[in-house]
Parts: sequence; structure tokens; C-alpha cells
Amino acid sequence: MAIERGEMQKVASSYDAKNVTIGVLGSHTAEETGVAAKALGFKVAVVCQKGRDELYTKYSGHLFDHKIVLDSFSDIMNDEVQDKLIGMNTIFIPNRSFSVYAGYGNIEDKFRVPLYGSRYMLRTEERHGKKNQYDLLGRAGIKIPKKFNRPEDIDRMSIVKVQQKERPLERAFFYAKSSQEYYENGDRLVKSGLIDEAALGNAHIEEYVLGQKFNANFQSWAMKDHFGDMDFVGFDDRKQSNLHGALGLPAKEQLELDVAITNEEVGHYGLTMRESYKPLVYKAAERMLGACVKEYPPGLFGMFALQGALAPDPDAGKAGKLSFYVFDLSPRVPGCPCVGPTSPEMRRLSLKYSGTLGRYGVDRIETAMDLPMMDIKEAALQGRLDEVVT
Repeated sequence: MAIERGEMQKVASSYDAKNVTIGVLGSHTAEETGVAAKALGFKVAVVCQKGRDELYTKYSGHLFDHKIVLDSFSDIMNDEVQDKLIGMNTIFIPNRSFSVYAGYGNIEDKFRVPLYGSRYMLRTEERHGKKNQYDLLGRAGIKIPKKFNRPEDIDRMSIVKVQQKERPLERAFFYAKSSQEYYENGDRLVKSGLIDEAALGNAHIEEYVLGQKFNANFQSWAMKDHFGDMDFVGFDDRKQSNLHGALGLPAKEQLELDVAITNEEVGHYGLTMRESYKPLVYKAAERMLGACVKEYPPGLFGMFALQGALAPDPDAGKAGKLSFYVFDLSPRVPGCPCVGPTSPEMRRLSLKYSGTLGRYGVDRIETAMDLPMMDIKEAALQGRLDEVVT
């Protein structure tokens, strides 16, 4: 039975607001979360998996006051682990790894620790099932790539997104201009062992948007009466292996490669957008948040990202006019630590909140994760922790 928001609000209301602990799974954005939480005076608990814990227990151990090392990430669902987190007044920050390794059903039905953000929207990141991200983006009136329900419908350059066989956190990608190319390229990845037939059968096929990619990162505030509705944090894009290695070769050598090209994210880099196009991104975010309130009350709050591209719009009626197409929604903390040091928005936000930052013991905003911590801090100071959890 799904955990009701009121249950989590009751737990958060029972916390000692002066001694809140920020919890995070030891993966994805744990370091950035630790930096931001410590800067704003919180204690931090990191939940790690044996064999993958050294970064958090050894190299960056100074960021975490409590280190919980488990045999498996999924053991976070054990009652004794959850009781320990609740006993430390923990508000947990869900990241992509938490969604994948804990599982949506467990998060919705069994995880008794208050989450910052909407636990019921985490599932929308997937592309299958009811009210998935494309359904949500469509309801919001946001431009999305054309979807093909079966390979035989492919009539243009398309990208096929498939879950990797051995790595549930990662997807494999391949490209096809026809059903013949779909089956040839898909069969090649199956034979390589990167994907299996079952995953290929559930592949998502969509038009490949030929434009500059931008991951647009935003903070939607829970404490709206204090901060407003949302703030733009900055743009980033992704470095992927082995795709970017292949693209670094001359064209002749690329054609001679006989390896499966993968799009596993291994890094991020910051970038900026011309100011004349930025309103397109703001409007897409506003529409998306409006749809979230209707479909998943009380809506989405916390960090989120719209991954998309600026590309020519054939429906715009004016040759060369660009639109912002969205092909991925992250309804939780995006993995973009590069945004802090590379985004000019950090300085703008520091100016915007200059009259408030001293209240939190800091003089400027340095990372994207500072904003969720400010939201939680303000709620703690006002005795309103129940308003920032689900």
C-alpha cells in the first residue's frame, strides 16, 4: 500500500528541526549533496554499497557525518536501516541511483524516511507504463520528438533507447533510418552482450532531433511563499563512452570501427545558451510544473532537469526558426556537478537571494545543490519541515 504524504509529514514534524540530517545514496550526486548540506550546517548520512564505498568512506569521508555501508544498495529498505535514518532526523534526497537500486515500488510503498521532492513522480522518468514522462510532457504541451511504436514505422533518422543487460542504471543507444537498420543494429548489440532480446522488445524509438543538446536544470521551491515558484540553475551536456571517443576519430577511421557504440554517461560539461532562446526553456519548465500539479499534487519540487535540444521546427511556419525539444525529464536531482563552477546563474542567484543567504550562514550560492538545502533550511527555521517532504 502506497505511503501517504501525510504519514511522511507526521514523521518530519516530529523531528528536531535544529538537528536535521540530510541522507543520500552513495552514488550519482552524493558528493555534491554532502558539500551543499555541510555548507548550510546540516549533518549528512551517506548509504553505501560494499565495494563501491571508498569514495565516500575514504576519499571524501569529510563530507559525511554518518556512513552506513550495506551489502547491497537495496538493503536500504531493511527496517533497521530506515529506523536508524529516522532516528537521526533524516530527510532523504532521491537521486537516479536511489530510484534504480531501491526500486519505485519499494520507494512508494516501503520507504518510511521522508523524501525531499515527490516520491510518486520518480517513476515518471521511465518511458513505459501509465503517466510516464512522455505522457506528462505531452499533457504539458511541450515539444517532444516523434515517437515510433514499432520498427516498421521508422521513416527518418531515429534513436533507439534500450536498457543495458548488466547495468540497470545505464541505457544503450543505437540509430536507425529504417526498420531494416533497426533490426541489423539491434541484433549487433544483442550479439555483443550489451543488451538482450527482452530489453530490445521494450525499446523506445523516437525521432533523432538534429540540434544542439542542452540539459536545462531548475529548482522548484517547496517554500514558495519565501522563494517563489522556480529558479533556473544552468545548462550542461554529457560526455559519453565510448561515443565521444569514436567521434574524436577522423571519418575514415570511424567507418572502419567494428565495435558497439555506447552512450554511457561518464561526465558532464557546462555550456550557455544565447539569451534570445532562453525564454523557450523557461516556458517549457513552467508548463511542465503546471502539468505536475494537476497530475501529481502537490506537484514537483526540488531539483529537476529537462534534457533537450534547440533544433529547427518544421511546424513553426518560418524557415530556420528554432524550438526547444525535450526528450528526457529528470524529476529529481540531476547529475550535473559541473553546473556550479561553470554556470553564470550561480552569481545571479547569489544576487537574487543576497538578503537571505546570511540567514543560512553562507554568503553566496556555489552549487546547484545549495538550493534544495536552502529550501530545507528555511523550512527547518520556520518549523515547517512537513511542507518539504513526501
